[in-house]
Amino acid sequence: MKGDVGGEVAEAPAGPPPPLEWKFSQVFGERTAGEEVQEVDIISAIEFDKSGDHLATGDRGGRVVLFERTDTKELVGSRRELERVDYPVSRHPEFRYKTEFQSHEPEFDYLKSLEIEEKINKIRWCQTANGALFLLSTNDKTIKYWKVQEKKVKKISEMNIDPSKAAGNGSVASSSLCSSPKQCLANGGCGDKAYSSSSNDLSFPPEGIPSLRLPMVTSNETSLLARCRRVYAHAHDYHINSISNNSDGETFISADDLRINLWNLEISNQSFNIVDVKPANMEDLTEVITSAEFHPTHCNTLAYSSSKGSVRLIDLRQSALCDSHSKLFEEQEAPGSRSFFTEIIASISDIKFAKDGRYILSRDYMTLKLWDINMDSGPVSTFQVHEYLRPKLCDLYENDSIFDKFECCLSGDGLRVATGSYSNLFRVFGCAAGSTEATTLEASKNPMRRQVQTPSRPSRSLSSSLTRVVRRGADNASVDANGNSFDFTTKLLHLAWHPTENSIACAAANSLYMYYA
Repeated sequence: MKGDVGGEVAEAPAGPPPPLEWKFSQVFGERTAGEEVQEVDIISAIEFDKSGDHLATGDRGGRVVLFERTDTKELVGSRRELERVDYPVSRHPEFRYKTEFQSHEPEFDYLKSLEIEEKINKIRWCQTANGALFLLSTNDKTIKYWKVQEKKVKKISEMNIDPSKAAGNGSVASSSLCSSPKQCLANGGCGDKAYSSSSNDLSFPPEGIPSLRLPMVTSNETSLLARCRRVYAHAHDYHINSISNNSDGETFISADDLRINLWNLEISNQSFNIVDVKPANMEDLTEVITSAEFHPTHCNTLAYSSSKGSVRLIDLRQSALCDSHSKLFEEQEAPGSRSFFTEIIASISDIKFAKDGRYILSRDYMTLKLWDINMDSGPVSTFQVHEYLRPKLCDLYENDSIFDKFECCLSGDGLRVATGSYSNLFRVFGCAAGSTEATTLEASKNPMRRQVQTPSRPSRSLSSSLTRVVRRGADNASVDANGNSFDFTTKLLHLAWHPTENSIACAAANSLYMYYA
């Protein structure tokens, strides 16, 4: 809507984008009714590459499976097809299985009498080079740097003779072979008996052999080969919970409960400790590191979250171990709201930077929080993921579900955020100014089947603060729209948003579901 103000045409500010309508795209590893899921097949990590053309998943069996996009490749061809690329493409993203490899094996630490699981905790894509794909994968203790490249398979093809002559020469070739191994010498030749004129083992036609049966080596077929280029080990005393690539393309970080280490991709026997929260006396330990992430464009900046529900932004050009050179983001606790579960549910399980690096998304047990790195007074938005669980925290503590670590993700345009919940549900929230989008989806072929329409609280502006606080998505029912109770044994922990399109990949046990809008 436009109006004429002072002779100039002024355009009214655009409202928030409408909610997306999500549709099922694909599923890999779909289970049949009643099929038992093997523990090693459960997906434990999902990651799109920067282009969105490749997707990687890791499972508890230590395997990494790669998928590649196919719908964009079909458009590349003739000039007429290339011209169509300028127009919107109605087809949805489609992926196909590319290859898989065994990344980690189970190990045993004899010094600590500790079993090390092969489970893949995190996967991160690195920069591609010369048509090869590079990625990092880690379990609890060891990080590996993988190169996946197409290799031409060399095979011995048919002999270089005409098919019409193959039958005649076949008898000559077979008659020229030694019939008994005792007649053959170590160098491959045959003994005197084989060349004896009285022997019937070898005979040449009087006119000679018209053509030789020589093998030819061809390489028409290609296969994908995964090769481990580097192994980064023995640098963490505690379980690795996150790895993150630097925008410089040369370094990455790995984080465990108490330390963050900086690595060079080409140097596997040396790392630098850049964050250490371990106290001199472990009895004084009050918080641990839960996740760490490099800034998407500033190679000297990274953020890490803690079990206290705070996010800290640090600059590597300063002393990262000094609090004066870091910025702390935390939400003040409401008076009278503290309980036995307060610190447990405040622990952040995952953080992600927005594509532009301006915002940080964090996920704790009950909520998603969006932080502006220019405002440390509190989150700019808070999204209630499953508020109906609050009365059940005691039960969830008893069965250890309260310690589940859910991941989170942002859309490439920064307008929406997503995270998982129980009963294989995941939620998508609009984070643009004025948006009330709060969609509940199920990881199935009918994602809208359990859609719950929940009233959203209006935005609450604080005139005394620059921070805009929004709380949305609070639902009070413990049953879905169909009256089914929520299943706390099925949980959607891992999901990833396509970097350039509204497409989400999520894992429900051993199944990989993909949706588009």
